[in-house]
Formats: sequence, structure tokens, C-alpha cells
Amino acid sequence: MDALGTLLRTHNCNELGSDHLEQKVVLMGWVLRRRDHGGVIFIDLRDRWGITQIVFNPEINPEVHNKAHQLRSEWVLAVKGRVERRPGDMANPKLNTGEIEVLVDELRILNTSETPPFPLDEEVEISDNLRLQYRYLDLRRPEMAEKLIMRHKATQAVRTYLSENNFLEVETPVLTRSTPEGARDYLVPSRVNAGRFYALPQSPQLFKQILMMSGMDRYFQVVRCFRDEDLRADRQPEFTQIDMELSFVNEEEIISISEGMIKNVFKATRDIELTPPFKRMTYDEAMDRFGTDRPDTRFGLELTDLTETLRGCGFKVFNSIIEKGGVVKAINAKGCGSFSRKDLDNLTEYAGRFGARGMAWIKIKEDEWQSPITKFFNDDELAAMGRALDAQPGDLILFGADSLNIVQQVLAELRLELGRRLELIDKNTFDFIWITEFPLLEYDHDQKRHTAVHHPFTAPNEDQLELLKTDPGQVKSRAYDLVLNGNEIGGGSIRVHQKAMQEQVFQALGIDKTEGEDKFGFLLRALELGAPPHGGIAFGVDRLLMILTGSDSIRDVIAFPKTQKATCPLTEAPAQVARKQLTELSLRPDWKEN
Repeated sequence: MDALGTLLRTHNCNELGSDHLEQKVVLMGWVLRRRDHGGVIFIDLRDRWGITQIVFNPEINPEVHNKAHQLRSEWVLAVKGRVERRPGDMANPKLNTGEIEVLVDELRILNTSETPPFPLDEEVEISDNLRLQYRYLDLRRPEMAEKLIMRHKATQAVRTYLSENNFLEVETPVLTRSTPEGARDYLVPSRVNAGRFYALPQSPQLFKQILMMSGMDRYFQVVRCFRDEDLRADRQPEFTQIDMELSFVNEEEIISISEGMIKNVFKATRDIELTPPFKRMTYDEAMDRFGTDRPDTRFGLELTDLTETLRGCGFKVFNSIIEKGGVVKAINAKGCGSFSRKDLDNLTEYAGRFGARGMAWIKIKEDEWQSPITKFFNDDELAAMGRALDAQPGDLILFGADSLNIVQQVLAELRLELGRRLELIDKNTFDFIWITEFPLLEYDHDQKRHTAVHHPFTAPNEDQLELLKTDPGQVKSRAYDLVLNGNEIGGGSIRVHQKAMQEQVFQALGIDKTEGEDKFGFLLRALELGAPPHGGIAFGVDRLLMILTGSDSIRDVIAFPKTQKATCPLTEAPAQVARKQLTELSLRPDWKEN
């Protein structure tokens, strides 16, 4: 192998063009492709920025040309040569450097490479585990490198915008204490305090509120957070948030600041001009129309409530559900009346994954409503349904009948599936909507108590404080989520800033004074010492970048992600540790030496 010595790179592999003709340049990078054309060897040299074609011609330097015969994929090179224009029929308009090539007269082989486990210059299917095991190779691929570059541009745009708007970037602790609510904590045993544990933060929630009580006024942080929960395509055990908190503000100011930041991110990363203000919808309206608090509003197929329309109807299945307090809702799948029985069976099976015990349907024909259930409805009931659903010949009506939660969940997922199958979703559209006026609490039947919809520091609607004692499930919060294309990308709220109100919320959550003092005593004391009104929001960097890059998983926009089993194939983490390390931490499991 050759040493780099005093050879210094003059350009990257994406910047040479006709302005550089006849210049002597030094390039460094990896061999992407090698082609031998009748003695002349062509190499596509790749680095982070792009590709430049370099040429080894025996007439220029026979010794260097002979050395180039051994070059193979992913070898690391430094080359020195002259920039020449490619012959007219050899230009490549797909490359920024496609007009030129570099005729090499000096070659240094900085490192060799074994044959990679997968090709880096082809669009091939590669298993996720293999990609993560060899992540350093995966990230050399231009499409993957571009995603990390876009991530950098996004966070830089955030920092620039928030700094210009008088925010301070402040780091908060990674080793903190475990608190109730939210997901399961990752715990870290303390060596110097035997038997005690730190928790990795699920968010910097308490610390950013404490910063407001410290007079910092406007805080932000691009911060790592940790949650020990089951994983999926848009969830990782460690993830990144754009976290912010502001004093002396209301919802409108936070929403305005957030929209300006998102506008800057889209301009910096995709050169897309967004036009705030974004649309808004209350939680109740979103659940009623779409069955979810993160609706994809790029297409229709909205839910229609038929409960009152069909109350007392002749179809006993629906009527029985209604009499027991359930609901009947439906989707009019426009133009889908030609679906086959197999299509309907597939949709029924899909709905069953989300709790449906079956799925009634009606096809609207020119001269009849076709379904096994139409015989149970009289003409007035059919006409009322038709009016409510704007049913026309060629349409397909799909019903959900059960408890409200199940019907909303089933039809929300069914709506998305139909949107995909019918290709109703414009993937080139970015559709933002704020969801507001969330419930403050929801009842957990397993725990037999109310839990916080967002977190226990969210401020309730001040006009409904009395309901905290009598009917806490009816209290609305001062919370807001930003949804993009059916994905929640950000969420926040105005916070409780008075101790008496915070204790009221704790009481509604079943957190008594002893537990409240034990878990949140430092916060309660701070609330007594001049805490200002404040609120904030946090945006998921990984989820936002997944949408910006058109990726199917947040793993593609994280440099070193985990698998769905929360493992790292690259480092083989988590791994066993030496018994000595455990005993130093006062941990004594049933240990077996390897």
C-alpha cells in the first residue's frame, strides 16, 4: 500500500467541470466501477460528493497504467492528473462531472478491499440485517449518503432559524431519574450509589420546563431520547427530537414559530416553498371524520356516522350494537362497486387485524343495492343511508359497527388501505394539519384510572377546571400536534405553571401527594418560586426526515439504527458483559461464564 505523504486533495469528486480544463488536480475516493476498453482503463471514482471518471492511458504513463490493472471495487485511491474534456459522444449528462475526465499520471493505492457482501453500484434488494451489519458500506451508496446530508441540512436550518428567533441551545442531562407515565424507561445502574438507578430520558420535558423557571425564556435542543418500547418502521429505541420551550406565550405564538421553522427546513432540504399558516382541525373533528388524530388529508374516503340514521332499523346486528351504546359508521368507496367477492374478503380480513368481527358492505347498482344485508332495511332506511353517504351507482359502502374506539380504529386503517390500493395518495404532496383541543386524560381500563393523553404537565382548558373533580374524561387540554401526510411529526402543549393546578391534575391521574412529591418534588418546588406561563413543542427529526426523503423507514435516515428487536448487527449490541462489571454495579443475576 502507498502512503498519502504530502499529496493533498484539491477537489472533491463532484465539482470538476469545463472551467477546470487543463488543470492539474488531486482526487481521493473509492473505486465504484472499473472498465477496461482496449487497454485504456476507466474508473468511476466516488466520494461523499459524487463521481468523477478517471482514465489510465498507457501512452501517458505506462507504469501507472500497469499498476491500475489491479484496481478493484471499493479500493481506496489518491490520483493526480489533468482535467480533459470527454469526447463528445462520451459525455454523461446524468453526472455533474459528465463533461470531463481526469487523465491520471500518478496513482497511490491507499487501501485495498475484499469483495463487498453486496454491490454498491446497483439497485438490488439487500436484507435489512445485512445492510445494518455492514452499515459503513451501505452509507457509501449515494442514495444513503444523500439522506444523511439532508439530515444535516435540516438540523442546520433548525439551528439557524431558532437562533435568529432568540432561542438558546441548552443541553440537558442524559442520566436522570425514572418518572411515571409514558413508555418504559431504559435504566442505568449506579456504581457509586448501589441499588439506585438512573433513567435515560424519554424527553427533556421536566428540564426544559425548569429552564423556563430559570428565566431562559426561549430554549431549544436537538436531543437524543430513549424509550424501551416495541419497534416498528417509524419507531426506534433511541431517536432525535427538535425540542423547544418558550415563556410568556400562548398556543398561537408557538404554532407560528413552529410553522416558520418547518418552512425553513423544507426550503433548505428540498427547495420547497411552504405557505403557512397550515390547516387546523380539532381532535373531535379528526376522530369523527377520519377515525384517527393523525389523519392523512391528501385524499377523501371520510367516515360517515350512521348511528342515528339507523337507530331502530330492521337489521338486528346494527340495532343491537346501537342499543348497547355502540356506533355504526361507514365509508363510501367511490367507484369501487365492481370489487369482486375476493376483493371484499381481502378487505374483511384486513379489517379483522384491527379488531373488526366482520365487515358488512353494499354495492350500489343502477337498479338495486346489492348485498346480503339489504333485505333487512326498508326503503326509507336505504334512502336515508344513501343521502348521508352521497351514494351513487358504482359506489361501494363499507360499514363498521361496534364500540366507538373499535369502529374508528378499523375504519381509519381501512381508509388508508383503500387509499393505497386505489392509488389515491399523491406522494409528491406535503399536506400539513394541526390537531388541537385534545382530551387532557383518557381512561385506562387495565389500570382502572385516568392517564395523560400527552403528559401530566399539560395544562387543562381553564374553563373546565371544575370537571377535573367530577368528570375528568371530558376536560380538554391546551395541546396541539402537527401532522404531515398522516404522520405525527410534532406535538406540544401549554404547560401547567402553578402548583395548585398541577396538584389537581396529579389527583385526577391518581397520583397522590406522597407519590407526586417523591417523583416530581423538585418541579413542584420550582412552581412555587415564580414559574412563568410557558409552553413548548417537540418534533421528531427521524420521522420528518423519513417523509422528506421518501423513505419507508426511519432506519434509512439514522446513521446507525437498531433492528426491530432493538439490536445493532454492526456492533452486536446488546452484549454480555464481564461478571466483574456486574458486581461493581451491585448486580448479581444468575450468571453463567461463557
